[in-house]
Amino acid sequence: QVQLVESGGGLVQPGGSLRLSCAASGIIFSAYVMRWYRQAPGKQRELVAAITSGNSTNYADSVKGRFTISRDNAKNTVNLQMNSLKPEDTALYYCNAELNPSSTRYKYWGRGTQVTVSS
Repeated sequence: QVQLVESGGGLVQPGGSLRLSCAASGIIFSAYVMRWYRQAPGKQRELVAAITSGNSTNYADSVKGRFTISRDNAKNTVNLQMNSLKPEDTALYYCNAELNPSSTRYKYWGRGTQVTVSS
């Protein structure tokens, strides 16, 4: 059974930091592109960051310089280090795994972890 389980969300003050983790099971982790998405109430789901099997990364312009995505293939985990958090970062953050090369069949989602940035 394929599972993606996010953790690390919570309440933090503006300017603070959080580290999100996503633990994957049931897949050959190293073969998948891993992504973090987020969705705030009333807004569309947006891509935050992505990391390929070869550790190439991409970030949304809104988080560049503040967020860092990384992966540990030995532990089947992908992380998102979030620094200098802003209230507009508040959202439900989802972990996504997609087989590389791209596949609609082999694409999975976690249930999400809530990040709230507020004073």
